[in-house]
Amino acid sequence: MQELERIEGTVENVIFRNKETGYAVLEIESDGELITAVGELSGLYEGEHVTLHGYFREHSSFGMQFRTEAYESDLPETVGAVRRYLASGALPHIGPAMAQKIVDAFGADTLEVLATDPERLGKLKGFSLRKAKEVQAEFQNIFGVKEAIAYLNSLGLSAAAAVALYRHYGPDTVSMISENPYLLCGYPAQLPFEQVDRIAGERCMEYDSDERVEAGILHILRHNLQNGHSCLPRAKLIPTAAGFLRLEPDRVEERLSNLVEQETLAFDEETDMIFLPDLYRAERDIAFELRSRATAPVAEDSAADHCIDRIEISNGITYAPLQRDAIRAALKYRVLVLTGGPGTGKTTAVNGMIEAFEQQGDRVALTAPTGRAAKRLAELTGRKASTIHRLLEVDYNDSGLVRFLHNEKNKLRCDAVIIDEMSMVDSVLFESLLRALRPSCRIIMVGDEDQLPSVGAGNVLGSIISSGVVPCVRLKEIFRQAAESSIVSNAHRLVSGQDIIPGGFEDDFFFLEEHDSDACVRLICDLVARRLPAAYGYDPAEDIQVLCPSRIGPLGTQALNAALQQRVNPPAEGKPQMELRERVFRTGDKVMQVRNNYDIPYAGADGKEDGAGAFNGDMGIVELVNPRDGTICVRSEDRYFVYPREHLRELETAYAVSIHKAQGSEFPAVIIPLLDVPPKLCYRNLLYTGVTRARNLCILVGSRAQAAAMIANAKRNLRFCGLADFLRRKDL
Repeated sequence: MQELERIEGTVENVIFRNKETGYAVLEIESDGELITAVGELSGLYEGEHVTLHGYFREHSSFGMQFRTEAYESDLPETVGAVRRYLASGALPHIGPAMAQKIVDAFGADTLEVLATDPERLGKLKGFSLRKAKEVQAEFQNIFGVKEAIAYLNSLGLSAAAAVALYRHYGPDTVSMISENPYLLCGYPAQLPFEQVDRIAGERCMEYDSDERVEAGILHILRHNLQNGHSCLPRAKLIPTAAGFLRLEPDRVEERLSNLVEQETLAFDEETDMIFLPDLYRAERDIAFELRSRATAPVAEDSAADHCIDRIEISNGITYAPLQRDAIRAALKYRVLVLTGGPGTGKTTAVNGMIEAFEQQGDRVALTAPTGRAAKRLAELTGRKASTIHRLLEVDYNDSGLVRFLHNEKNKLRCDAVIIDEMSMVDSVLFESLLRALRPSCRIIMVGDEDQLPSVGAGNVLGSIISSGVVPCVRLKEIFRQAAESSIVSNAHRLVSGQDIIPGGFEDDFFFLEEHDSDACVRLICDLVARRLPAAYGYDPAEDIQVLCPSRIGPLGTQALNAALQQRVNPPAEGKPQMELRERVFRTGDKVMQVRNNYDIPYAGADGKEDGAGAFNGDMGIVELVNPRDGTICVRSEDRYFVYPREHLRELETAYAVSIHKAQGSEFPAVIIPLLDVPPKLCYRNLLYTGVTRARNLCILVGSRAQAAAMIANAKRNLRFCGLADFLRRKDL
């Protein structure tokens, strides 16, 4: 790790400042030399004395700069420095002329007067007591930010985190966090509980303090969001938290009751479930919206059948009975679920629905959870489709929190919305979509109920189907053309618990048996880098995807990505790369965005509209690496994203990704390693989801016994959520 350098000097000029992010470009006078400093330098103004910690780097356009990682600052001490500070516009109502007048009046005592004696300032000609008090409040505000930055830097937090915390908690930030460090576990810092626990221990907080116990309970619930649980049974949460905190259950139960009483948590008595408030609201609101839309038909069967007849005649097709049922139900009801496995005709039914809606003059919106799924939906329907995030349009509220422009006050202008890959949609995102739809808007949810549930919390599709409240059509017939595919036939065999049938040379499904993990790695690398490109013309990065049950182990995503990167895209002269901790990114690498980031800018290809926002699961190819300015450019679908160094932690190499991460995507060729799968991941619908990601070719590499064990385990991912129960309640 590069050792940080230290420079000390006075702020001479503020060249650029972004008050929202804290990023600034300053000129620092240090030992008679002007140095350009960049970084999160919020709140610094001309005249302040600063100590910066960071490193020098050469910018391709702006020359040598000092990249600041941390800093300390003191208010100006000399009269000249004070005058420059005030003239910089750091405080309201004070410009250069007034700054000179104030310094002439109070000299070296100027800053003390500003902070403590607004009456004296208010007596100056051209100033009022009201203005003087506003200056005092802003001065104290600036001093509070500086104090917060210094204090939180000592705890290991960045200046940006300190500014975010100060925005959230205000002038009492330091006192609040020093009294209760566990506030750092929540928004906006969201530090790991273990890290905050160490900070609290160093400050001698009691092991069973109210703050620690409540933070531990909240940590358990937040951690389980990552496992897909939107809530936890009270009877499970209490002993789990007690074990985690190493305390008696009675102590946990006491503080849990307080959290519920203070409405920090929500408790549903009928199910005995504990929720974080936003998940509780989301699932109840979803239930209310769907129930209200599902109460009464909006079209007669006869009218729907006439419409379907016209479509069949005009297109020269005949729908299968269940496909006809699906189109009829889409016209008859305001909310519908269409589910079915591969090859059962979901796309044909969806196209029929779209045409039926358009014949009625309805405006139809097509959407899916991921960019790849949206692109595939557009290809299959011949119409525009977008991700749910882009359909709703991302924005920010006054606190900097993400929101959507389309909501209950600004509804989407559509009469029907069709959501593909519905199994991937989590509770919070689906609630946001429902809020943006007009009461008359039809909602068609399309998905495969046998696939994995969403990466985010909740089990929306499964809960809706199991509740029995929303009309649902299940397509079961495998059409002849699809039945000829070994991928399709084996997928249906998996669902019914039958063994896989490996194909022959002309088939699209193979099982390559190998019982040694090192040999499996070598075989997979050879398939990706040499054999499949030679036999089928597949591009290793664009067309072939390795899907792993697990992230860890010799056949997990981490190990395989390192091996595949070395084989497919090794380092070479003239191929720039950047290292970030244990990760290496070089030109030509296949990468994936691993969390939502609404700030990363992109340029649209072919003159399309520019914008910002990269979302969890988006995949792309590294087009350009610029080590000098610490940025890389990633091409994803029809967009070019520019990642600064600070956002590279949100990228991972993606030659191999987990099956969970591949939900909603489809790839020309899929390779699935099946050896030493962790027991908790050894279940049928994980393998089924992986197999159904393959469009033209699926290869399993590993042990037949391992595959048989996964097929035999029909247990689905257990997810605690309240949606199915809320849907069944008529009193919501």
